[in-house]
Amino acid sequence: MAESDSIEILREQTQVPYRQALDAMALRNSAIADGGARELVWLLEHPPVYTAGTSASPDELLDPRFEVVEAGRGGRYTYHGPGQRIGYVLLDLRKRARDVRGFVHALEGWVIDTLADFGVEAWRAEGRVGIWTHGADGREAKIGAIGVRIRRWVTMHGFSVNLSPDLAHFGGIVPCGIEEFGVTSLAALGRDVTPAQWDEALLAHFGSFLAKLDTACPPESA
Repeated sequence: MAESDSIEILREQTQVPYRQALDAMALRNSAIADGGARELVWLLEHPPVYTAGTSASPDELLDPRFEVVEAGRGGRYTYHGPGQRIGYVLLDLRKRARDVRGFVHALEGWVIDTLADFGVEAWRAEGRVGIWTHGADGREAKIGAIGVRIRRWVTMHGFSVNLSPDLAHFGGIVPCGIEEFGVTSLAALGRDVTPAQWDEALLAHFGSFLAKLDTACPPESA
């Protein structure tokens, strides 16, 4: 059996409230760490919400027009809402290389590879968290966010990708603390991509993503 076959893939068809997802993630994280549950990739969408990472600064919350929730992940403020696909990735790094930076790098690469399937060239940017591309105006813009937490060497949170959200909703925050760059989406770039199409393309790269985790840095002590 391939490693990916032992990992549960859960694809939600309806919106999941953010606090509900946060509680479910925490329970699943503990269960995986205790050996009582399978690892999980959870693909979903949230109603509008602003989430604050552990480095969020109050002056970056410009207009709290939606509920604001402390997420417990790394990073700063971000927005989640309709038209944005979220991927929560709960994997046991004790089975792989215990390398947090390697995990984040592989996660970024997974999203970048999937965006390429839809004709969008995307990249990492030195000193800037997230996934970047050229917006419709030709300037660099953020199309995906990354935020993770590792507890007992089991990962939590993951990534979000803008398929077709209302980009004006990002105006209530300084996304990820970066003021000088905007945000974009697949729709703004002229790509009409449904959540189902995104999920299928993403999961087609899942095996490659897992392989990168297994070839990261040698294990560290926990």
